Amino acid sequence: MDKKVMGFPWSIGLGVVGLVILVATAYAVDAMTCQQAITTLMPCQPFLTGAAPAPTVPCCLAVSNVNTAATTTQARRDLCECFEKAAPGFGVKPEKAKQLPQLCGVTVPVPIDPTINCKDIQ
Repeated sequence: MDKKVMGFPWSIGLGVVGLVILVATAYAVDAMTCQQAITTLMPCQPFLTGAAPAPTVPCCLAVSNVNTAATTTQARRDLCECFEKAAPGFGVKPEKAKQLPQLCGVTVPVPIDPTINCKDIQ
């Protein structure tokens, strides 16, 4: 027989806690943080800095994954601001960044342009 805590069987309480954790995890996975996006795109660094002539397959998969994660206007704005701030520190060449989606065959909803105002992104 289940032990009762505050009138509820222990197994029901544990099930509710598990459900809350599952739902919270699902929401956390939906949005990609700046650090996650940068880490995901690390295979692109050689191309973006000019050290490699073309993006690799892992790079293109990363571009696709980040693009897929940017499902809301706010997520796209946040990632835009993230990349705007991080790119100079990694030595990213703007012309290489601009070429990346096309070379990877990924259609991005936002122009890759260092002069873009991230707040204008829809």
